[in-house]
Amino acid sequence: MFERSRKGEIALLIQPHAGGPPDEGALEEFADLARSAGATVAATLNARIDKPNPATLIGSGKLEEVKAACEATGADLVLVNHPLSPGQERNLEKLLERRVVDRTGLILDIFAQRARSHEGKLQVELAQLKHMATRLIRGWTHLERQRGGSIGLRGPGETQLETDRRLLQKRVEQLQKRLDKVEVQHTQMRRARVRSELPRVALVGYTNAGKSTLFNALTGADAYADDRLFATLDPTVRRVALSGGHAVLADTVGFVRDLPHELVAAFRSTLSEAREADLLLHVIDAADPLREERIAQVDSVLQEIGAGDIQQLLVFNKIDRVEGAIARHDRPGNGVTGGARERVWLSAQSGEGLPLLRQALGERLGLRRIHGELQLPASSGRLRARLHELGAVREESHDENGWNLRLDLAEADAVRLATLAYGAPLQALLPEPLVSPA
Repeated sequence: MFERSRKGEIALLIQPHAGGPPDEGALEEFADLARSAGATVAATLNARIDKPNPATLIGSGKLEEVKAACEATGADLVLVNHPLSPGQERNLEKLLERRVVDRTGLILDIFAQRARSHEGKLQVELAQLKHMATRLIRGWTHLERQRGGSIGLRGPGETQLETDRRLLQKRVEQLQKRLDKVEVQHTQMRRARVRSELPRVALVGYTNAGKSTLFNALTGADAYADDRLFATLDPTVRRVALSGGHAVLADTVGFVRDLPHELVAAFRSTLSEAREADLLLHVIDAADPLREERIAQVDSVLQEIGAGDIQQLLVFNKIDRVEGAIARHDRPGNGVTGGARERVWLSAQSGEGLPLLRQALGERLGLRRIHGELQLPASSGRLRARLHELGAVREESHDENGWNLRLDLAEADAVRLATLAYGAPLQALLPEPLVSPA
């Protein structure tokens, strides 16, 4: 056995590929992931794999090349941009005499560093434990040999392994119960937002597309934003003023290609912000040469989590990094061809194009304003109170017939109120115009 480095900061990256030229974009993204985890990338190697080696994934010749590169660069960590079985990971560590981490393990490590909320930490630990469950035997290879043989030495390795598995399973169950409680709390909070009758918008997109910067620009919040992959893990929800009304905006975790399934499962409550939204703001790095591929990958993950059918508004961010790009709003049939989706071009960093986005959101969410007067009898106190809660009452007077209200409210609010059992006076809001002209 070798002595594992405690640092693991100097990494050699391996990009397996099957036939044809290697995907340089995938390798560049993997290098960004490594740097986001705190590693220094010493070297990168492409490894063509026509038939994966069941023991080590890569062939013996490439193994020698990897080991020589590690010794030449001083790399004490080998990162493989491919899922590894527990046996492959163990065999590679033995042959290379260095720590070996696959793509899933690397993303889990980044998530462990980024999680800030109680729920986020629980989610990361649960995903890590589930990933670790298949790799427990690695830490007990010195006892594994004691399963048979001399008297007094039979079984301790297996007994210890089983003990560890039981403890791990118990911890997984505890975490699951805690997360279930948190999910109940979040469900109650989301129901409260539904009762507030504010439309819900969720920011989604490839990691590092600028979602948190856009979130802060729209809401005036101070959510953590950084030029690193997975800078945001924990969902942040704020009220945002739009053209014609207000909405609830949620910032969510970024997506990457081949997002590990255990992470999708663990972050179900975070991703539920996307699943339960009325509209998705799909944020795209306009300066990314692979942006069309990124859009397809995000759409694929949205399908996987059950949010594929929710309407989207594409936001091409970072136009300040694209030569000649200007802020604009492309509507289908007006500058957008081929059945493309509605899109807004802007820079969240400079603020250029933000008014266009607010206007587009207001239009998509039905936040057109209605101005008019409504007379309510004294028996419609509940409806009057609801209108005051919405901030829709601009002037009010009272006489023997009830209340006379001058209103200014979003069209969507008027439609919602018209579906509730507030009594006959509400019918004055329907049909269009929903409120009598002032």
